[in-house]
Amino acid sequence: MDKACWIDRNHKYTMVDPNSGFSVSFAGMQFDDKNLVAMQDKFGRAVTEMKRLEEGAIKNPDEKRQVTHFTDRISYATSELFQDVEKFVEDIRSGAIKGSTGKKFEYAVINGIGGSALGPQLMQFAINGPYWNELSEAKRNGYLKIYFLDNTDSAGVADVLQAVELDKTLVASISKSGGTQETKNNMIAMENAFKKAGLDFARHSAAITMKDSQLDKFSRGNNWLKVMEMAESIGGRTSETSIVGHLPAALAGIDFKSFLAGACHMDSWTRNQDYNNNPAYMMAAMWYIAGNGKGDRNMVIVPYADRLVLLSRYFQQLVMESIGKELDLDGKPAYQGLNVFGNKGGTDAHAFIQQLNDGRNDFFVTFIEVLEDAMALPIEGKIAMGDYLHGFQTGLAQALLSKGRQVINMTISKVNTFNLGMIIALYERAVAVYAEFVNINAFHQPGVQAYKLASKGVIDLLNEIEAKLPEMKGFSGTAAEFSAKIGRSQDEIEVEGIISKLAMNSDKRDLGVCLSRGWVNGKGWVFSVK
Repeated sequence: MDKACWIDRNHKYTMVDPNSGFSVSFAGMQFDDKNLVAMQDKFGRAVTEMKRLEEGAIKNPDEKRQVTHFTDRISYATSELFQDVEKFVEDIRSGAIKGSTGKKFEYAVINGIGGSALGPQLMQFAINGPYWNELSEAKRNGYLKIYFLDNTDSAGVADVLQAVELDKTLVASISKSGGTQETKNNMIAMENAFKKAGLDFARHSAAITMKDSQLDKFSRGNNWLKVMEMAESIGGRTSETSIVGHLPAALAGIDFKSFLAGACHMDSWTRNQDYNNNPAYMMAAMWYIAGNGKGDRNMVIVPYADRLVLLSRYFQQLVMESIGKELDLDGKPAYQGLNVFGNKGGTDAHAFIQQLNDGRNDFFVTFIEVLEDAMALPIEGKIAMGDYLHGFQTGLAQALLSKGRQVINMTISKVNTFNLGMIIALYERAVAVYAEFVNINAFHQPGVQAYKLASKGVIDLLNEIEAKLPEMKGFSGTAAEFSAKIGRSQDEIEVEGIISKLAMNSDKRDLGVCLSRGWVNGKGWVFSVK
């Protein structure tokens, strides 16, 4: 493509919001007006269904619920709940609310998984940076150091317990259903740690959950410090503009009202029914055209900003959990999905860009550039460090385009709460629109439930094995022999996994026996029960 055509294409397919400085160019994607015209029916359906969604229609038919994250955030900043969170945090920051020993809170542990953790982690890293917890209390203006528990890995708990002083720690558990096992496990582990330290866990605990959930009943029944309600109609991966994102942000001194303003500003723009002037509709169309309506191309997210490195992880959940569906809304096999991966520029050029430039042409990449530098760092003459970052991004985009790769270029003025709100709202709308294009439910996650059910079977088998271990004293043999001994030969693989785990943790568990394993050539792992 010659320079004149490239310039014309950029003028035609670049959308700009002059109020914020946000812009996105689709010129580097392989499409023309004919492709868009062919999608008129799909655009029409998306306009109708997005209007129905915001009017309160049941847009998650599998769970028979509304989807309200787009509309709830319009009024959230002026709600009583918003003010309640702000007052609670200010009382924590000022010391009006203290822990059980009368000490001012200094640390907050945010306990959640999926959207209950990814959004708050992204916000904290993007706005406060990676070294917030190392700043003095004065530099933090009295706000708390923030730590996250977002898995059921004991190492996460061990790491947090090494970093915090429990008598100065607030634990905020976030779970919509209140029964999410990973979050529940971490809550129990932290509760036990507080008890071991002789501290009243309830005086250090807050909860965000749905009314009448397991967590709601437990926290209120145990007189926790604070219990806050989240809406049933907001899913985890679209909850960052709700109280789920608000409390962690506020505890770290982040201006959440500005974040909401950015999200609402993008929502206003992306309600435009003309796809030529709607960046979310155009973005969804690019995904659809590039992937032949089946996700045949991977989505690569590359922000040229250290603080936005978690965007790719955040969008992995938002996009993949929303779009990755086996069945469409008519119950027919669809096998939809969009793979998402990414890194940050220019680190990416020393990581996976080699493949993007020279390898399989099975992706499209979205670059996100930040115009304002955090510091003026001259490197050579009048050339600053940030100029090199711009040069690397522009050079990489040109190199990829010259190889026939597809590129979306997004630009924001600076990394701040308003612009982060705009980006998240843009992708939330694009996901919802794309789902209408391919006729799927973007707001449920049956695959997640499937793994939970399967894991329950493993836990049931674990309980059975633990109950039988005292009867196995004196046993020495392979996993196959162990399985036969307990009448579970058909589950040999699962049994071996369980007893291997138990053997490695025998000194940490009250099993009633000593279970160990050793490698024997010709036999493999041999397990002994003493």
